[in-house]
Amino acid sequence: MGKCINFLKSLTLWELLKGLGLTGKRLVTRKVTVQYPEEKTPQSARFRGLHALRRYPNGEERCIACKLCEAVCPALAISIESEVRDDGSRRTSKYEIDLTKCIFCGFCEESCPVDSIVETRHFEYHGEARGDLLMTKEKLLANADRFEEQIASDRQAEARYR
Repeated sequence: MGKCINFLKSLTLWELLKGLGLTGKRLVTRKVTVQYPEEKTPQSARFRGLHALRRYPNGEERCIACKLCEAVCPALAISIESEVRDDGSRRTSKYEIDLTKCIFCGFCEESCPVDSIVETRHFEYHGEARGDLLMTKEKLLANADRFEEQIASDRQAEARYR
């Protein structure tokens, strides 16, 4: 009996009719289209976008040149050089992230013991040449200055969920 039903369904093109029915149903429903530059979709506080190198409230950079982020980066996108200051503390002389290699995994952010390197929720950036996507220490510090308010609010929201 099952073989007869399958044969009749193949003659009537049952699967094609089911597909056309689904298409017809979707044709009359309300469309869900976001007009991107004017409208933006909601974004998670845990979204990983453009990197930033944070500072302490007194203006000093947080990075202590432990190089954990460089070691943990699976794409080898981070390169750091350090130097010892006059007061004996160690700081970075060169901190670069190549965004053409970066896979935005967030391991660098998780490994940082002083919450220095973070990934902001900013995703609207581009580079017209390869060098534009090489984030130097100065660019990373400027990103942190621009997005510090958003970074701090994300950190407070994250602390509430722990």
